[in-house]
Amino acid sequence: MSQEKNVVQFDDLELKQKFDGTVTRVELYGAFVSFGAERDGLVHISQISETRINKVADVLNQGDAVTVWIQEIDSEQGRVGLTMIEPPERTMDELKPDMVVTGKVTKLAPYGAFVDIGVGRDGLIHISEMAQGRVDRPSDVVHEGEEIQVRVVKVNRKKRQIELSLQGLDSMESFQDDDDDDEEVAMTAMELAWRDAMESQGHSLQVATRHKGRRRKKDEIRRQQAAIIARTLGSKRE
Repeated sequence: MSQEKNVVQFDDLELKQKFDGTVTRVELYGAFVSFGAERDGLVHISQISETRINKVADVLNQGDAVTVWIQEIDSEQGRVGLTMIEPPERTMDELKPDMVVTGKVTKLAPYGAFVDIGVGRDGLIHISEMAQGRVDRPSDVVHEGEEIQVRVVKVNRKKRQIELSLQGLDSMESFQDDDDDDEEVAMTAMELAWRDAMESQGHSLQVATRHKGRRRKKDEIRRQQAAIIARTLGSKRE
């Protein structure tokens, strides 16, 4: 008795998901692949390989086993675009100004250095962004193949250009640390009073510390703390 395979629902598909599939049909413009969903997805000829392909049939045939990733989801038409080129770790759309990322220097030029930051497109550190002082040659600061941290300055998605910088990394790192959920800050007077009141009653209590960059329902917390303090002080007077 054969077991039915679980069908991947369209609503469960996500970009960059990886699937093992089978080529079901080859066309001039690409190949259709069955990957476990209700409908086959299309691998456009430009997404079969990083190198140029003249004819799909030169590379793929019906019945070939392939590995694909979800590249595009058209909810209105119920279509799925696939790629056989493994997608980068992050995309240009995910880049934001002042984001600090790690990359590898791929090329040096008289005006700066190109860095691969994992988005499928190298970014440029202009020579003026390599140090606060004057830099005569990019090779005085970085070298090809070197792994470095860079700060995103600007992203032009239309022109697919990424401007990077080696300046301001220290301040950005401290800023990111401030946003870290593990970064503790001093307790407020209310929190200290709450802790002292509870400990005086023999309760071992650790007050949750607040974190910078984290929104909280302050009024609700204060109301709860005030109520506890009021009850505790009232029991003392009794």
